[in-house]
Amino acid sequence: MLLDMVMLSTGMRESFRELLLSRGFELRLAPKGTLPFDTDATIAGVGAITGVLRTNPDIREISPVMGGSIHVPVGNRDVSGSVLGIDPSVQGDYQLLSGSDPTANGIAVNDFLLERLGARVGDTINVATGYDPQTRTYSGQRKLVITGRVKFIYGAAGQSSSAMRRETLESMSDASRRDRASLFMVKVREGADAERVRDWIEAQLPNVTAISIATAIAQVDARLSYFRQLALILGAVSLFVGFLLVTTLVTVSVNERAGEIAVMRAIGVSKLHVIQQIVIEGVAISLAGALLGLGLGLVTARYLNAILSAFPGLPMAIDFFLFQPKAAWSALGLLILSGIGAGVYPAWRAASLPIAESLRKEAIA
Repeated sequence: MLLDMVMLSTGMRESFRELLLSRGFELRLAPKGTLPFDTDATIAGVGAITGVLRTNPDIREISPVMGGSIHVPVGNRDVSGSVLGIDPSVQGDYQLLSGSDPTANGIAVNDFLLERLGARVGDTINVATGYDPQTRTYSGQRKLVITGRVKFIYGAAGQSSSAMRRETLESMSDASRRDRASLFMVKVREGADAERVRDWIEAQLPNVTAISIATAIAQVDARLSYFRQLALILGAVSLFVGFLLVTTLVTVSVNERAGEIAVMRAIGVSKLHVIQQIVIEGVAISLAGALLGLGLGLVTARYLNAILSAFPGLPMAIDFFLFQPKAAWSALGLLILSGIGAGVYPAWRAASLPIAESLRKEAIA
């Protein structure tokens, strides 16, 4: 349990950080006061904003992304899903599995949407950006070719997702959604200070919120603080229970060997040496339990991670229990300290017993 709780307390942060940095984009620009795709708000003037960003020599790449939804009629049913309007040359939202990036008349989809459509790469489908369920009519309809299978890095499990060129999505949408973006993803040059660039962007573009990796992690920590508190409480409980268990085992062992310890003291073995032996015994018990618990902890963590990762809206790549050598060493170090603490009191008590009285009781027994 201690290993699992250490993994839980650090896993979300490191997993989310690795997810954000997986494509090298250190900054995200969202509509003022929102998180990326947290609302339906968009940023107007993509061309003008891109021009402003390009004036900063520390900015290397700019990827505007437009979010929306699509509807595909398949027989008598409507298959819906999310869509991202992107520039394939600088996109950081998906990993291409097969086929190619979307063309001007193409669309790339994930496996879940592909399965729902009953289609394959190369098929042509009717895609609409609007659907009226009462009249069963579609708006913004257009024939697109499925150019590739993709895996969306930030996509949730079981989410039907697709991507097309931003200009293609704009041509299928009404005029109010032209030259807009839901999000800008920004790469800074190597060696540049991302926080400094973030401050510059917010000063130059007052209608956006610039979010760095550190800012995003802090906001996620605030939203998922419950799990960190739970990890701290359960980790402390498991450590305390382990301490009591080792203390009990060492105390029982010492009581059974009281006569042996008295003999050792009588023949000249120092009190410090007796204490060292008993403390080492407590540490050995803790290490044996740690080695046995390591495998069980990893199996349990994998099972719990599968349950928690199935929460709606969470990216598939997020791990609640992320195994890191640092987490294992932290748990092991805490257990060693616990073993030392558990053995100190019984050892001191045993080493301080009156030698003559202990030998007499042992002889009578």
